[in-house]
Amino acid sequence: MWREIGEVFSLLGRMEDDCRAIILTGAGTAAFSSGIDISDPSLMMVSLDRDDIARKGLAFMPKILDMQRCFTAIEECPIPVIAVIQGSCIGAGIDMASACDIRICTKTAQFAVREVKIGLAADVGTLQRFPKITGNDSRIRELCLTGELFSAQEALEIGFVSRVCSNDSIMNDGVKLAKAIAANSPVAVMGTKKSLVYSRDRSVADGLNHVATQNALLLMSNDIPTAIISSKQKKTAKFLRIPEFSKL
Repeated sequence: MWREIGEVFSLLGRMEDDCRAIILTGAGTAAFSSGIDISDPSLMMVSLDRDDIARKGLAFMPKILDMQRCFTAIEECPIPVIAVIQGSCIGAGIDMASACDIRICTKTAQFAVREVKIGLAADVGTLQRFPKITGNDSRIRELCLTGELFSAQEALEIGFVSRVCSNDSIMNDGVKLAKAIAANSPVAVMGTKKSLVYSRDRSVADGLNHVATQNALLLMSNDIPTAIISSKQKKTAKFLRIPEFSKL
């Protein structure tokens, strides 16, 4: 599953099918993700086998880094990703949702950074992204250190999700949002996401320099006159797809 997540988002990022927006959701309505499988025997390996712990730890580190890269592929995908969260969003579900660009949820959704409850520290993105998304350091530390459940309403209040939808309408709301993004210039959308991700972890000055360098290229796009003319004519703009590199 981890490998497939990384592979899927890497493929989608190549624009092979003229993909303009992505919706990420769980199968069915019970859960976006219920977190780690605590019945996995590999979780017990370290405690059951005490031989050469240092070497076993060093051997396991590349696996953790690979898992991190799989979720980072969501963030690095140039196409905006909308997490549509229904039901439980636990543990790795928070890691995965935090790597998305936009998060919406149902009124009955429940969230938890649960890793501390099973003796782990969240290690695939929550502790790095979740605090920056919400900006509420004290409350996020409380949630991460206690593992307590929090509601859809609190997720909205702290800024983890941008809206709370009814159970019946959430997929329609997600599709409507995806269509609104997809209607814009793919060049502008990809450039905007790239700049937002880059600037989050850097100074304002670095972010300004990055977007200036990026727009020196992007401002040459035909999408600008296309968008302006379509707006004046009150028509829907039709933008060219971005071809995959192999077809250039």
